[in-house]
Amino acid sequence: MTFKPIITLLTDFGLRDSYVAEMKAVILSICPEANIIDISHEVRKYDVRMGAYLLARASRYFPKGTIHVAIVDPGVGSERRAIIIESERALYVGPDNGILMMAAEMDGIKHVYQITNEKYMLKTISKTFHGRDVFSPVAAHLARGVPLSEFGPEIKDPIKPSYTKPKILNKTIEGEVIHIDDFGNIITNITAENLKEIGIMEGDIIKVKIGEKTMKLKLCTSYAEVPPNQPLTIIGSGETLEISINQGNAAKTLQTNVGDKVILWKQ
Repeated sequence: MTFKPIITLLTDFGLRDSYVAEMKAVILSICPEANIIDISHEVRKYDVRMGAYLLARASRYFPKGTIHVAIVDPGVGSERRAIIIESERALYVGPDNGILMMAAEMDGIKHVYQITNEKYMLKTISKTFHGRDVFSPVAAHLARGVPLSEFGPEIKDPIKPSYTKPKILNKTIEGEVIHIDDFGNIITNITAENLKEIGIMEGDIIKVKIGEKTMKLKLCTSYAEVPPNQPLTIIGSGETLEISINQGNAAKTLQTNVGDKVILWKQ
């Protein structure tokens, strides 16, 4: 059986305009056999952190060899670099602003290349739409088997934002809020493995500080372990620590925003 190459798209473009369709048209013009999958086009405008989180959540479930194109690109048209990251499982294409790094680091990064070869871009490159003119054709050519080294030089200094990994020091973890979902769950960048490193297991009571608020919360295995409208912590479906309220909105109740620091330690 011959498998079609898979290319995913994640952007903050929305679906009202023709931007996403234009990207798909470019890909299919170069690689008609491509199977294009939309991860999301509803990332908050200019929110690189949200894009990075959604990409990292979704990318792990795609087959090995998938090409992921992620574009939340406030620096489009500036001197920011365009890159390809080769990980142990996938290829990531997008701007060098951190959006690719969380997913790629989860896979294990092998090589990073700067995209400089205009042979693999559209002939006319807009100053405002590199998604169509640079990243889409590059992804399509990758799907057709063009070697990574053809796109440009390997680089050793891609941007790595602070939110890709928490800090662990003296049995304390310092992370941050990377996403707030539609239920109001406060999603952090702290993993179950991070908790194990400081001796925290499910069922333990932990101290959690967000902003000026410090709480004693149970690390639960289900929301129902606490009464309705009571707070808890839980390892969510994205395999990171979440601060939630059973049948309530934790983010509104605790007045928490993306980017807030989260510090925790065992009670």
